[in-house]
Parts: sequence; C-alpha cells; structure tokens
Amino acid sequence: YAHRRKEREISMDSEKIKSGILGIASGVVNGLLGSGGGTILVPFMQKSLGVEQHKAHATTVAVVAPLCLVSAFFYIGHQAVDWGVLLAVSVGGVIGGVIGAKLLQKISGRWLHWIFGGLMLASAVRMFL
Repeated sequence: YAHRRKEREISMDSEKIKSGILGIASGVVNGLLGSGGGTILVPFMQKSLGVEQHKAHATTVAVVAPLCLVSAFFYIGHQAVDWGVLLAVSVGGVIGGVIGAKLLQKISGRWLHWIFGGLMLASAVRMFL
C-alpha cells in the first residue's frame, strides 16, 4: 500500500511541476504576443495532463483571463492601449464569448478538435503571408 501511495505522490508532484511550467510558458507567450496562451494550454492539458478536450478549452479560458488582466495592467501603465478599439472590440468579445461558451457545450469533441486545429493552421499560414 505504501508503494502505491508513494507512486501517487510522485505522479501528483510531476503533474504540479508540469502545470507550473505550462503556466509560466503560457504567461510569457500571452504577455509577449498579446495572445496565444490558449494555443499552448489546450494541447498540453490534453496530452500531458490528461484533461478531457472540452474541459481543456474551458480551463484555458479560466487560466488566460487572469494572464490577460496582468498583461493589460502592464500595457495600460505604459500607455500602450488604444481605448477606442478596446471598448468597441470588448463589446463584441463579450457577446462572442457567451455564444462560444454555449457552443462549447453542444459541439462534439471531434468537431472541436477540427475547429481548433483549423483555426491554428489558418493563423499560422496568415502569420507567414
């Protein structure tokens, strides 16, 4: 029994270390690029932490929110924010966020995987054009 308990403790410690490294990486990407934390978080949560796909997407939103707030305060402090654009885009973003959260509950894991992958691929191609 003690051997199994020790294995669970090691596994939990390993998961905490992986999660901490993931947090640092997504924070750096989010702060540096203004977005992108989710592109790291979702696949890593699924493959390395064993988080189910829908939960990985939902958890990513919850993780990225405070990252964005911290980055936003930094950028506001350095007067790097266009307030007109911020307000206009935020209104649409809130509406889109509600729609997206409701769609996440209804869409299959397979479609979610394809949509996420397709958007990642389209973003990558667009970055190079």
